[in-house]
Amino acid sequence: MKFKYVIVGAGLAGLTVAERIANVMDEKVLVIERRGHIGGNVYDSYNEDNILIHNYGPHIFHTNDREVYLYLSQFTKWNDFWHRVLTYVDGNLIPMPITVETINRLYNLNLNCFEMKQFLEEKAVDVGEVKTSRDVAISKVGRDIYEKIFETYTKKQWGVDPAELDTSVISRIPIRFNRDTRYFADKYQGMPAHGYTRMCENMIKNRNIKIMLNTDYKDIIDDLEYDTLIYTGPADEFYNYKHGRLAYRSIKFEFETLDREEYQEAPVVNYPNDYDYTRITEFKKLTGQDHKKTTICKEYPCSEGEPYYPFPTKDCKAQFALYEEEMKKETKVIFLGRLAEYRYYNMDGVVRRALDVFNML
Repeated sequence: MKFKYVIVGAGLAGLTVAERIANVMDEKVLVIERRGHIGGNVYDSYNEDNILIHNYGPHIFHTNDREVYLYLSQFTKWNDFWHRVLTYVDGNLIPMPITVETINRLYNLNLNCFEMKQFLEEKAVDVGEVKTSRDVAISKVGRDIYEKIFETYTKKQWGVDPAELDTSVISRIPIRFNRDTRYFADKYQGMPAHGYTRMCENMIKNRNIKIMLNTDYKDIIDDLEYDTLIYTGPADEFYNYKHGRLAYRSIKFEFETLDREEYQEAPVVNYPNDYDYTRITEFKKLTGQDHKKTTICKEYPCSEGEPYYPFPTKDCKAQFALYEEEMKKETKVIFLGRLAEYRYYNMDGVVRRALDVFNML
């Protein structure tokens, strides 16, 4: 079987490149997917009670990249959605990320924006050179807030102390000296009006795109002829773990449908210190679906299972560098996406990277 382009993985990265190849180049492209569905981790579906859930945890689209927003808008209409997250600390629900409202509720104060900045400056600890996620947190908010909000949550999420993690982990959580309690501040935010799966289905309507589900690419790759392979799977698996298995963090999802209309105050509530799970999502509050019941999902981070998050430590980066050296030798393979590049991407970052890769073909 001959294809000019073969793509491994039907997540957002693979589907974006496939859509561009099919519609802009008018070339046939084969997409091979191990799972039984398209969309990768943004896949959503209706459960047995007909409630739309995100099967791999909550996904909220947000970006400042107008090109990415307009690109995806070809395949979906958007429901306006401004994500808000609450965190359960000391028996109270406080807004995240850290704003004036967070500090006031946490300490029962009534600070204004200027006073909040002074408050955090007094709390902050001089750590010298900032090398780890722990350094990032205590240098910005001090030890008390670090222990109340970040320390145990990060340990649950990654299974190691924040002092062992790269600065990027906690740096992703902003601190705002205002009263804006939205989780993201990006210009474009929303939820696909009919879900992510429908959006992905619209991306691949072109007959030039052939999808093979429930298929391990290694089972058929030797029977294919192609000019370019675009690979979005785990880098270590591609090289048969030549330099050892890369560490990934996985998540166990526990879904429950309740015979009530509402479960919690916000779409997502974090639990940094209590319970084994890190957060609870209530999907109706993401999708705006009207239903007499509600479905929630508890997340339990773990080491075994589907690889979701590349492990942000120096040792892991050094190990991946060995695979990068192998990648540089490839002449027919392009490595694309979170698993293949062993780096964290938000949804818009994945699409941006995929569009850039297409432009280089």
